[in-house]
Amino acid sequence: MCSTCGCGHAETRIETHSHDAATHHHHTHQHSDAHDARRLQIEQDILGRNNAYAEENRRYFRQHGIFALNLVSAPGAGKTALLTATIDALKPHCAIGVIEGDQQTRRDADRIRETGAGVIQINTGKGCHLDAHMVGHAVAELQPADDSVLMIENVGNLVCPAMFDLGEAHKVVILSVAEGEDKPLKYPDMFYAADVMLINKIDLLPYVEFDVQQCIAYAREVNAGIRIIQLSATRGNNLGEWTEWIKQGLKQRRVA
Repeated sequence: MCSTCGCGHAETRIETHSHDAATHHHHTHQHSDAHDARRLQIEQDILGRNNAYAEENRRYFRQHGIFALNLVSAPGAGKTALLTATIDALKPHCAIGVIEGDQQTRRDADRIRETGAGVIQINTGKGCHLDAHMVGHAVAELQPADDSVLMIENVGNLVCPAMFDLGEAHKVVILSVAEGEDKPLKYPDMFYAADVMLINKIDLLPYVEFDVQQCIAYAREVNAGIRIIQLSATRGNNLGEWTEWIKQGLKQRRVA
């Protein structure tokens, strides 16, 4: 049970090969304070353990020249379509591995597998995010190649994944134009934690009400340094800017 966000991890699967009113109120207040203090301690313990695992993952990635990206979004933003298009574009240039996070099913992993990329599935059951311990086990199973790109597709959720470092080089938040342009203000922790925001499905702009410039302004209000790339994963618009950023990141990781 994850007390930080209230989700349960018991089902996680990694693919393998009588007082008066005043007195009552006083005691209730004391109980509430004690409960809040305990909850805070539990959250700190959970995040502390997670961060220790994340540092282990990060050391491994650095030692092996692996450029790891944590892809986060709300459900339906187009993460899997973006992944398949990105893999197809990068295949001639580098090895690519994928860790696919979903609460249930292997459908997205099967779509990734069709591209020829190595992929491992994590089903979190009731859990609403991946954590660094899960990712460490998945990496051990996947065995990504040295000097490669590792794409981690997180569970669709703009809340909890913001708190959990997986050891990645960058969090990349994906927002589609079919969503509201005020998402950065509604979910500021995620957009603050991300280094890159991808505005996806720009081919739909003629058909939806979405103010791109207002969305960019909101994102930079939360995170002044966030890099923003507008693209369409299905149509290929501006995909080159995204894949070039990945290639440069991998090149820097190899030099380091």
